[in-house]
Amino acid sequence: MLSVQERIVDYLTGIPAWFLATSVDNLPHVRPFSFAAVEDGQIWFCTSKDKDVYSELIANPSFELSAWHPGNPWIVVAGKAVFAEPSATLRESGFKHMVSIGEEHESACDGRLVFFFIANAKARICEITGEEENFSL
Repeated sequence: MLSVQERIVDYLTGIPAWFLATSVDNLPHVRPFSFAAVEDGQIWFCTSKDKDVYSELIANPSFELSAWHPGNPWIVVAGKAVFAEPSATLRESGFKHMVSIGEEHESACDGRLVFFFIANAKARICEITGEEENFSL
């Protein structure tokens, strides 16, 4: 049986993109994301230091993501970004993914490539009928 973290990552990686929202000066900013992985019970994401999302999460680590695949429930996950160094395996996986979507990074060790996991997370899996599963991660 999959953990909640694995269920969420399977859902996110099973669709082309999902959306991550930050807040700057009380204004929402949303953008597509497509990399997620589970390592040591944490859900990890990656981005680049030269993107707005990085500076936004440094200034205010609270974020929310949402995803929906037609015919399935949608998910909403909210928490705080904690930037940290992942394992070499996760770093390589993130690098390969980012390059596959057109990002330009020299290697998995490129200093611009950064990883964060979600802390203090709350997740909801929502049905169109109004039923929800709620989780603390």
